[in-house]
Amino acid sequence: MLKTVRPQVTESLVVPDESRSHRFREAPFVFVAIFWLGLLLGVSLLATTVKFQAPSLDLPTALDVGRVTFALLSKVEWVLCGVLIAAAFLSPLSQGVRLGGCAVLVAVLACQASWLLPALDLRASQIIAGATVPASNHHLYYVAAEGLKTLLLLALSVEALWTSVSSRRPA
Repeated sequence: MLKTVRPQVTESLVVPDESRSHRFREAPFVFVAIFWLGLLLGVSLLATTVKFQAPSLDLPTALDVGRVTFALLSKVEWVLCGVLIAAAFLSPLSQGVRLGGCAVLVAVLACQASWLLPALDLRASQIIAGATVPASNHHLYYVAAEGLKTLLLLALSVEALWTSVSSRRPA
């Protein structure tokens, strides 16, 4: 009788199912963080600066468009923040770092929604109505908050991508 020889599979060639599971559970966090970052850069950096460079757009109209745009952006960011927090809880890796970053994002969004946006909205309403308004630092604070969100989302995106890629490598 002939003896059948079965090839042996070494452990180094087998990718554990747990690694695949980690990879797929990282995907929502990576996607939402990068999507939010792109949205933030597109609206806050690109669209807003271009709007004020359009020669045919007068200041009251630009301010009115800005009020509507940033009110909607704020609502969308709250939804994205909720989804990002949920994705951080689903992620098996770097949960503490991600939840810490999300906590800072919540604080920034809360500051913008409860203080900066109302102050800027009131100021824009006064300018649209033709009033002369005193100088204010609210816009500068808002820009700083947008910068902080951008840096946080960039750091969270890079961390999540790095963790996702490094979890694929066999130990």
